[in-house]
Amino acid sequence: MINDIQKDAKDRMNKSIRALEDDLAKLRATRAHPNLLEGVMVVYYGTPTPLTQVASVVVEGALLLSVKPFEKRMVPDIEKAIRSSDLGLNPATSGDIIRVPLPPLSEERRKELIKKVKAECENAKVAIRNIRRDSNQHIKDLLKDKSIGEDEQRKAEEMMQKLTDNYIHQIDEMLSKREKDLLEI
Repeated sequence: MINDIQKDAKDRMNKSIRALEDDLAKLRATRAHPNLLEGVMVVYYGTPTPLTQVASVVVEGALLLSVKPFEKRMVPDIEKAIRSSDLGLNPATSGDIIRVPLPPLSEERRKELIKKVKAECENAKVAIRNIRRDSNQHIKDLLKDKSIGEDEQRKAEEMMQKLTDNYIHQIDEMLSKREKDLLEI
């Protein structure tokens, strides 16, 4: 039973780390990356659809993304979706290709992005701690039901704390790496 609780907690913590990685990938660093446009939604036949499902995104240069729609008639919709996203990008259309130049990051914008990264990392830490709390509650419920003894409860809670500390450390490493990337000119 305790192994099941720990396995479930570990799976949920891994999902939190993956979600954080996805969120951090969407935040722009110093180079263009196709994941930057991953969260952009385009209205496709009346349905909001991820940009990556209606077009291919390619890196053309260090500060330039190229978006090629699968259907030519989608060009204005995709351009509008990119422009209206909260990414602050200004796409330019040439024929059936949309070029998205990324402006160089100003010092102010870098600091703003670092604040966002710190907030995302803090949210991930809170999620990890909530998973630990839930798991410890399940362990206490097992003790209350007399399914396990107090020694087993204490050992299980210590294991949960070690697991939590490990994931918090991973998040801290991700934060410091991302900060370093953002401060790099």
